[in-house]
Amino acid sequence: MSTLPLDRPALIAALRARIARMERAGAAEALATRGEDAIPLAPAIDAALPWGGLPRAALHEVLAGEPGAAAGFATLALARAGGTVLWIAPDPDAWPPGLSRFGLSPAQLVLVRATRQQDALWAMEETLRCPAVGAALLMVSGDLDLTAARRLQLAAEAGGVLGLLLRPDEDGAAPTAALTRWRVGATASDSPSSHALGDPAWSLELLRCRGGRPARWQAAWHGDQLVTEESAARSGAVRRRA
Repeated sequence: MSTLPLDRPALIAALRARIARMERAGAAEALATRGEDAIPLAPAIDAALPWGGLPRAALHEVLAGEPGAAAGFATLALARAGGTVLWIAPDPDAWPPGLSRFGLSPAQLVLVRATRQQDALWAMEETLRCPAVGAALLMVSGDLDLTAARRLQLAAEAGGVLGLLLRPDEDGAAPTAALTRWRVGATASDSPSSHALGDPAWSLELLRCRGGRPARWQAAWHGDQLVTEESAARSGAVRRRA
């Protein structure tokens, strides 16, 4: 069974139609309406990042120690970037109602199917160069050429867009052009009942950070906030004193 190449003109037309309202406002205004340059994650994590959060206009790698946990962590970053979000993959299996739990509205989401890596990289690069877009995620299943990754980083810098690479956790020691590299795994959730699902709980490991140091956290998604183990313990102590 042959795979048809990506219809690039049709993709461009679809993206232009989706972000037309933002483009009319102008690139500068679109960037200004998204607020600060760094996207907050959680106080403890933000304090460890040189930028006070996850910086926009940059490429970040997320290694999936557990696919669901990594997708959830990536989704909360995409949602907090604001604006239109593109999810580019050979076979996008993102479930919009599930992603909405992490703050990403289905109305923000554009799923792009690119079966060939060449087409996926092209779509990602063109998206990152568009300042009317809030963020873009590219799922990579195999090796990624370092030159291609550098092109994506330069595109993100040019457009001011948050770029995420979601990759299998195979080789965290390989060279990277991304500003940060994370490994995300799943941990046991804190549920009061064996019959109830608790909050999503993750092990977050910052493997590389330009200008920063590696670090680790245990965190959970509670309500609409990412809560680290340290802040959760502090909050519990305050409630006990009260």
